Amino acid sequence: MNSINPTFTEKLNFNDNGLIPAIAQDWLDATVLMMAWMSHESIQKTINSGEVHYWSRSRNEIWHKGQTSGHTQILKDIRYDCDADVILLSIEQTGSIACHTGSRSCFYEQPTGQSTEDFPTVQPPSDACSDLYKVIDNRLAYPEKDSYTNKLLEGGDNRILKKIGEESAEFVMACKDDDKEEISNEAADLIFHLQVALVQHGVEWRDVLKVLAKRRNAPRRS
Repeated sequence: MNSINPTFTEKLNFNDNGLIPAIAQDWLDATVLMMAWMSHESIQKTINSGEVHYWSRSRNEIWHKGQTSGHTQILKDIRYDCDADVILLSIEQTGSIACHTGSRSCFYEQPTGQSTEDFPTVQPPSDACSDLYKVIDNRLAYPEKDSYTNKLLEGGDNRILKKIGEESAEFVMACKDDDKEEISNEAADLIFHLQVALVQHGVEWRDVLKVLAKRRNAPRRS
């Protein structure tokens, strides 16, 4: 976590009740997990402890997220918006459950008439690569007829790795030709087939993101 100056709260615009809305966002794939309220004191407790504390309006007290359930939120970073009246928390969610219902995110409702009983199967939106991985992983669990992804998975490493080799070569040629549109298309194809290989070997996309995040903060190479 970046060093946070605790005096930044002096810049925030709390409401008449001394509260400010806070959005909790997954630190790796940017999924919006929940919204709650924070007070000046709960923000300070969050910074000091490294775990998120909110303000419970129903109990009128500070609420240590996950203290009872074990689904704590480890603080990675804090930002606030241009009007300084909303906070964005970048957090690592313990147990991958942020909602009191047991869902990963509180934002599973959709205005489509879908029953709320189906919420565990509704995944909140995240970045495009993470969403793509979910689709591929779902194809493994629930194969679809004539699905190209399932054909790759059925062919195993021989078919998947062959395609990765082909797509890598096509990406290289697109770069050699300096064709930006083709570079984008071939990069997308390569990422897709890499993710199929990850699913085939039971490697989570989040594990790849964790490696990238770790390398981002690593000492520079000489």
